[in-house]
Amino acid sequence: MANTDTILRFQKASFEYGHNKPILNEVDCSVRRGSKITIMGQNGAGKTTIFGLITGALKLESGDLFVTPGVTIAISRQVIPRVELNLTLREFFEKGFDDSVKAGLRKDAGKIYDIDKKIDEVLEVVNLKGHEKLHDRIVDTFSGGQQARILLASALIQDPDILLLDEPTNNLDKAGIDHLTEFLIGYGKTVLVISHEAEFLNKFTDGVLYLDIYTKKLEQYVGNYFDVAEQIAIRLEKENRKNAQLAKEIQENKDKANFFANKGGQMRMVARRMRDKAEELEDEMVDVRREDKTIRPFVIPSQPELIGKIISISEFGIISPKTHKLIQRKADVVMKKKQHLLLKGPNGIGKTTLLERLATSGDKSSEITSGVRVGYYRQDFSTLNFEDTVYDSLMSVMDKKIEETMRATAAGFLITKEMIYTKIGALSEGQKGLVAFARLVLQRPGLLILDEPTNHINFRHIPIIAEALNKYEGAMILVSHVPDFVQKIRIDETLDLEK
Repeated sequence: MANTDTILRFQKASFEYGHNKPILNEVDCSVRRGSKITIMGQNGAGKTTIFGLITGALKLESGDLFVTPGVTIAISRQVIPRVELNLTLREFFEKGFDDSVKAGLRKDAGKIYDIDKKIDEVLEVVNLKGHEKLHDRIVDTFSGGQQARILLASALIQDPDILLLDEPTNNLDKAGIDHLTEFLIGYGKTVLVISHEAEFLNKFTDGVLYLDIYTKKLEQYVGNYFDVAEQIAIRLEKENRKNAQLAKEIQENKDKANFFANKGGQMRMVARRMRDKAEELEDEMVDVRREDKTIRPFVIPSQPELIGKIISISEFGIISPKTHKLIQRKADVVMKKKQHLLLKGPNGIGKTTLLERLATSGDKSSEITSGVRVGYYRQDFSTLNFEDTVYDSLMSVMDKKIEETMRATAAGFLITKEMIYTKIGALSEGQKGLVAFARLVLQRPGLLILDEPTNHINFRHIPIIAEALNKYEGAMILVSHVPDFVQKIRIDETLDLEK
């Protein structure tokens, strides 16, 4: 690849995150100008760390990262930092420009002229309707799906040469994902995307960088996700076939060596040559690429003693897509054990707000029967205390605090011995999601409230999670914009807030 075609390149790059947590080990790879690349890998492998290295927020331990001089970079993060949630929308975008200048990602300095016009234009691109009235609105008042659009807009408004998108489809409804896909197909500059949504990626990706959590290498592939999956499968088959043949020859040589060694005399020389040959063949065996681990199948036990009504909903509020005003609507929902309710509606209509009011009993128009334990999975993980260790977080929800039970459950969700004493805030978003599911298993809730439970989760885990929810025997209220996921779950009733 000619240097003139390369916009960024890792050369013998190594990075360790914290004490004894290697992410990259002498990585060599490059990205061509104008290409659209997916970064894939297991939860916790360090995909977001790569973006931190590219933006300069993190520094390599050794090796080099070359970025073409004069190139501008902007990143659309997974979540809006908590310290920025109280900013107005205008202040949020202005801060994005300021941060980029301070980080050296662009050379603009001083006041950004026509900021309101730029905001309107970029909110139009991300299909955030009613944008002309939103400039002075506090960021925290937007829904999760609207915040996902704002995060994307905060990167697009800078018109960067390299656009970094970290899980951009999280919280987006179908219309939002379709709009983003159309934009990326027509975007003429370089794009690097972290995502677990294969269907979304396949529509615009022309290459994949796969971060192997075991070797700490970035494997470079040409093609979309399906192409890469096929290439990996072929490679695995070849490696396993070669190793099987070598293993057979090694065993034959060892058997012969043992046979001749027992003969004594000159036969011992023959036996030594056989052992040497076996060692040579062992050196030829290749390290087979280990596939991502998946979480173990699990069951979320429901609160056993419950009978009769668990929750009732007589009224709920929605935000009108046209007027942006609160509208009250009547409902007649009564849920008992083994009943699953799906909440539907576009981004911004009020699904997350309704779930929060239900979970916290903050709405007189809904009633949860006394004594019912509520398992609440929030899309922003705000039910987790980020200062807690994983150990403390899991133990805190257990009625009978049996450490052996906790550790066995944690292991099923790929929570390692090293992770167990890590603070929640130091985990990747995907790892936080797995901790949240482990908590639900240990909590044994009677009512399960789930707000976008596939966000940030490795696609390999999603069918296992769907099966667990499908079999859940308590009452369950679910919000999800992922049709394939919802189709795998038994739904007894649907409440469409838009209708």
